Amino acid sequence: MAKTTTGFTDDEKAAMRERAREMKAEAKRGADRAASEQDLLAKIAEMSDGDRAMAERIHAIVTAAAPDLVPRTWYGQPAYARDGKVVVFFQPADKFKTRYATLGFSDEAKLDEGTFWPNAYALTELTDEVAARITQLVQRAVG
Repeated sequence: MAKTTTGFTDDEKAAMRERAREMKAEAKRGADRAASEQDLLAKIAEMSDGDRAMAERIHAIVTAAAPDLVPRTWYGQPAYARDGKVVVFFQPADKFKTRYATLGFSDEAKLDEGTFWPNAYALTELTDEVAARITQLVQRAVG
């Protein structure tokens, strides 16, 4: 008999607690880009080797492709925001024990293609070809 779960998983609850801490820190310090980026880099440093390597490279790609986006954390994940709203984020595979990391875009991203388009991408390896595609997506996302 399969075990059914109701409610949030422990990982989801932990992410919500992290978001609450982030919001408190943001309210205390205000819009301090340097402090937000330090928080993001600290989260990246905590990741497993594979996730960390991808996150570091994505950080370099996003900050080069869209320097106006503010690096920050969002539910304990690296994210990049404009006017306080997340545009793009990286979800490490280990965060929710999934088989791949995810690069996601919020509804703030300008990726619209008619009435149907992707807003998240699975990442198992960050090759030069994938990095070039991410650069294009981030540039398009910010308009």
